[in-house]
Amino acid sequence: MTTAEKIDIHQKQDLDFVEKEWKKWQDENDVSLIDDVDESFLKETIVKDLSFVSKMTVQEYTLFQKWTEVHKKYPTTKANTLFGDEVLMQNPEQKKMVQEVKNNIWIPESPEDYEKLEPVLEFTDDTEKRFNGKSVRGNLSEKWNTLRTFLSTMKNNSNIGRQLFFIVKDNVSGKYLGVICISGDFMDLGPRDKAIGWERHAKTFDGMINHTAIGSSIVPTQPLGYSYTGGKLLAYLCLSDDVQRLWEEKYGDKLVGVTTTSLYGKSKNHGLSQYDGLKYWKRMGFTEGSVSFEPQKETKDLIKQWLKKNHTRKYWEWYEATRPNGQPLKRDHKNRSYMFTYSRLDVPKDIVKTDHCRGIYFTKLYENTYEYLRGEIKEDQLKKRFDSSTEALVEVWKKKHASKRVKSLLERGQFSKDTHFYNDIIFLDWEETKTKYLQDVGR
Repeated sequence: MTTAEKIDIHQKQDLDFVEKEWKKWQDENDVSLIDDVDESFLKETIVKDLSFVSKMTVQEYTLFQKWTEVHKKYPTTKANTLFGDEVLMQNPEQKKMVQEVKNNIWIPESPEDYEKLEPVLEFTDDTEKRFNGKSVRGNLSEKWNTLRTFLSTMKNNSNIGRQLFFIVKDNVSGKYLGVICISGDFMDLGPRDKAIGWERHAKTFDGMINHTAIGSSIVPTQPLGYSYTGGKLLAYLCLSDDVQRLWEEKYGDKLVGVTTTSLYGKSKNHGLSQYDGLKYWKRMGFTEGSVSFEPQKETKDLIKQWLKKNHTRKYWEWYEATRPNGQPLKRDHKNRSYMFTYSRLDVPKDIVKTDHCRGIYFTKLYENTYEYLRGEIKEDQLKKRFDSSTEALVEVWKKKHASKRVKSLLERGQFSKDTHFYNDIIFLDWEETKTKYLQDVGR
């Protein structure tokens, strides 16, 4: 059977499955009961939201998304206390969790304390899994989210599809060193795909995209990040045997390569990315296109309601439909739905996007990873490229990066023990947040 014939069979099977699921969804959902959204009002609301954020720099918009996220997830209320009127968190359990997490962040007593660290990955899934030969039930998802939210000025985005969440801890002290999320890889990254020699049918219909993943969150605690290049440590740990093993156990696919992208690309004004200079990682180039501005949550809800009522099939494909393997039918579904809506409502194009590229980095876990991804060799022919044990990767970080960073900072008198945990954003308005933290974006 030729490759073209195989593609035709896969396409027909997928099409038959999708159409069957579409009919089933229609039978179970009566869109006539959904209230319509006035298009003039929807356009006016979208334009108002986008006009506000489109005037921002990339850094300012990044921080604004963080501020919006925090205020949505951690609502506050004004209360009269013994100390007068105070702004308090509404949920006492959230307050307890934030404080617990903040108090357990690793802080060195002396600059050389990094040498004592024994970093380990703690899987945070809520279901029981076999991990390192043991039965593990993860119950740390709220801790992971709390760490991810307040360690970084970048928004804590939740993705659809494959995801592995890890808290990185010091095995000696039990203190937190950072968080990692390994997700399903981007379908299209031109420079990466060119280097691999990847064609669309191999990635999609032969399922080879499932043999790579992306480090979608690689966020160290502070001061580990600044004073010890902790981001580089976490980037190495994304390549570890633990990650590879769990990916195969959970999804059934051999992991042979890992992608990540930097916050900034060619226009970055903050020096090198944390992924530059890393052993095993290679910068492939830069993403193309631009970053789309997002409206506020209430406006997003209106868009979904309008789509569901007036463009039901498209809504279903973007927000409900899956492929036979359980993966979303459409990747980048939110952005697709927003762009469609903006086009239909004639939203001015100059407030929709900003030019912004990111650096693309890729690691081959095997010497012949590219050949495998092109379908030219079988799994038993893969040749290990480097020692990917956690111990070996940590040793590379300590000798190649952390030691040099500490020495440099001490010579310049810039060594820091500051934690930079951004939980006070809960109580700050937007202008206060911008004044205090805009310079920290991308740290």
